[in-house]
Amino acid sequence: MSAPTKPAPAAALLADLRAALPAGLVLDDEETVLAHREDAAPFGEAGRAAAVVSPTTVEQVQAVVRACAAHRVPIVPQGSRTGLAGGGNAIEGGVVLSLLKMDRVLEIDKANRLVRCEPGVRTAELAKAVAEQGLFYPPDPASWETCTIGGNIATGAGGLCCVKYGVTADYVMGLSVVLADGELVKVGRRTVKCVAGYDLTHLFVGSEGTLGVIVEATLALRPPHGEALALLATFPSATAAGAAVGGITEAGHTPSALELLDRRTSEAIAELGHPLLPPGAAATLIVASDAPDAAARIKEMAALCEQAGALAATAAENAEQAHEILEARRLVLPALTEQAKKMPGEIASFVEDVAVPRAQLAVLIDRIDDIAEQYGLYVSTIGHAGDGNLHPSVIFDKTDPDAMRRAREAYDAIMAAALELGGTITGEHGVGTLKREWLARELEPRELRLQQDVKRALDPEGLFNPGKVLAA
Repeated sequence: MSAPTKPAPAAALLADLRAALPAGLVLDDEETVLAHREDAAPFGEAGRAAAVVSPTTVEQVQAVVRACAAHRVPIVPQGSRTGLAGGGNAIEGGVVLSLLKMDRVLEIDKANRLVRCEPGVRTAELAKAVAEQGLFYPPDPASWETCTIGGNIATGAGGLCCVKYGVTADYVMGLSVVLADGELVKVGRRTVKCVAGYDLTHLFVGSEGTLGVIVEATLALRPPHGEALALLATFPSATAAGAAVGGITEAGHTPSALELLDRRTSEAIAELGHPLLPPGAAATLIVASDAPDAAARIKEMAALCEQAGALAATAAENAEQAHEILEARRLVLPALTEQAKKMPGEIASFVEDVAVPRAQLAVLIDRIDDIAEQYGLYVSTIGHAGDGNLHPSVIFDKTDPDAMRRAREAYDAIMAAALELGGTITGEHGVGTLKREWLARELEPRELRLQQDVKRALDPEGLFNPGKVLAA
């Protein structure tokens, strides 16, 4: 009789995982594995995972991490896979750790204005749960109906209301994290103030699953805000729109949203028939205020837009008019989808995420227009003008190799322009795999080495989301 065959590493790992976890939580069928292969980033590096594991408790996460450590198999934490930088893409032969089943809101503390939740809670669901208790969770990424709190924390997500309320990082008070050896560590606090030791909590914010697995979050809340009013202003140039943004900021206004649409985006929405967006505008600003004196604030900001050379500035006087104005921002995706239907081939897009000092906003918009012309591409730019964060979408036919090449080069050229203007390669989407090489260009060499040192200290075997964020 021949000697028994030694189990392949994947088979041995799967056997250990199934022995440690309840039935049905470890899946390796082709359909499930392929469905969890990548996030929403185009052309990111992705491999075929050995299995997808969906734990429901912290103890199960610890068991998965320990099993993977014993077999030296990489782990990729995943949420809803709405990321746009490849940070959630599977690793060949690794384990995808889907946290979607850990979706409980654990506590809402009205007296201390905080909430505790698991990482798989959808952002919109959390906002609804705290709103029912008379509280407000401000971060609102564009994918907030599907993205998760764990994913928001891992990528350092932003949203439309950043200009007034800040980003996800501003609301993270404490975290529970499973480390590379399977140990659970709790960092942060429930108090408003804390300077006891290093700020380990925010070390994990924006780490994209490379340092540990976030299994619980304590988040700050705010009192409910008032009903928002809005204004829409169109401009003859990006420079004039930029001047309006500067005027609003310098006057001391804190709008709850300050969104910019470039010429192509404005034209696309105008073609859908939005009554406030006539053809011919080079840029559009959509401004909202939820201040107690919102009506007065909106009128003042409309006047500042006119002073900056607006072609037209329409200020809402009631909720119905505000809804019509804000509808223009919500029409961006449908409008670009209609434009894509007119283009030949199979259309895809790179969604950029660069940020510059506010004073350089108009310069970057003009640079992006030049890049689009240089590479012969349709590039639509929207952005959070109040914090200098722009999202150019490079749209192209992915069945055309030359178009793909030009799209990649244009994507890189936009990042280069942002760095040249004193900005950053990512304001809220993260680095993932798409921007990994560019991180080394943005950071000083010693700063990059410090980040690599932190990675090695917390994940000495390099098993947490390897190849993401840091190039080495």
